[in-house]
Amino acid sequence: MQHAMPATGAGPLVLRLFAWGTVTVTFAFLIENYLVHWRGQPGAMAFVQGNGSGWLSALFYAIAAAAAIAMVARSRMEPLRPDSERIARLTNYLVRACFFAVLFVGLGDTAVSWLRAEGLHRVLFSDEFATQLGQPRARGPMIHIPLMALGFVVALFTRTLGFLWLALLVVLVQFLMVIGRFVFSYEQPFMADLVRMWYAALFLFASAYTLASEGHVRVDVFYSSMTRRAKAVVNGIGSVVLGMTMCWTILILGTATNASTLIGPFIRFEQGQQTYGAMTKYTLAIFLAVFAVSMLLQFASYILKAAADWRGEPDPNAGPEDGQAEPQPVAG
Repeated sequence: MQHAMPATGAGPLVLRLFAWGTVTVTFAFLIENYLVHWRGQPGAMAFVQGNGSGWLSALFYAIAAAAAIAMVARSRMEPLRPDSERIARLTNYLVRACFFAVLFVGLGDTAVSWLRAEGLHRVLFSDEFATQLGQPRARGPMIHIPLMALGFVVALFTRTLGFLWLALLVVLVQFLMVIGRFVFSYEQPFMADLVRMWYAALFLFASAYTLASEGHVRVDVFYSSMTRRAKAVVNGIGSVVLGMTMCWTILILGTATNASTLIGPFIRFEQGQQTYGAMTKYTLAIFLAVFAVSMLLQFASYILKAAADWRGEPDPNAGPEDGQAEPQPVAG
């Protein structure tokens, strides 16, 4: 049985630092955006420019750098693949939590929208609260945000990713829409909004998991005939040059100002023009941010996995490819 040697050279050290730095800096970037767009504080760039402000955002970036160094120091005597798996587990938790959050928000908002459509909200609640249920700026903080938080808590206690069940629910809701329309002549706008919301989440959230399981479709002209080490080089370079560049472009441009694509709809709890539709349109912008963050983390994991393949570290989840012999371990 082949055992992987510790990855202690300069190359593995740099790769570990780059991968873990990507993870920690991504979370620091998200915290900075919260401080800037929701708390009105200056960003870290103000601190760099010496304006005497923005120190809190800069502090989180310093903590991110220290955390990355600590993770590298913790695993410096291990092969690269365990670090890749740790980042992949973190990504899986994030995706899993977002799936539960979308599930709970969809069900909760649908219930409230149905009560409003049938006029039952004024029977069950006070006039003031019933009026607030029809306002996106009230429904978002009162109902959606707590349900999102609940999704992250539930994800701690279950390992299922949940998107298979979400796909089934999308089909079920669509089936109920057809039955309601053609059998009972009953249809409400929030039903189509729920399908749209869940389908968008299904498509965007599953991307990182699909990448981890090698499920994305490749334009395969030369790749299939490459050796394992050559594939590792292609995967590693492609993850940085194409994958991470795309993700950071989405995040930076989408959060540049309060009116940017990702931040603007969330701050305003932006909705459509339908009076009795679901008030979840703003979540579609959040889905794109989740896609960028989860893919960014998975690309960090993928880089370490590619490096492990290049070094010849054994992969317990995959056998020899296309009958090719396993590569010999490479020092450093």
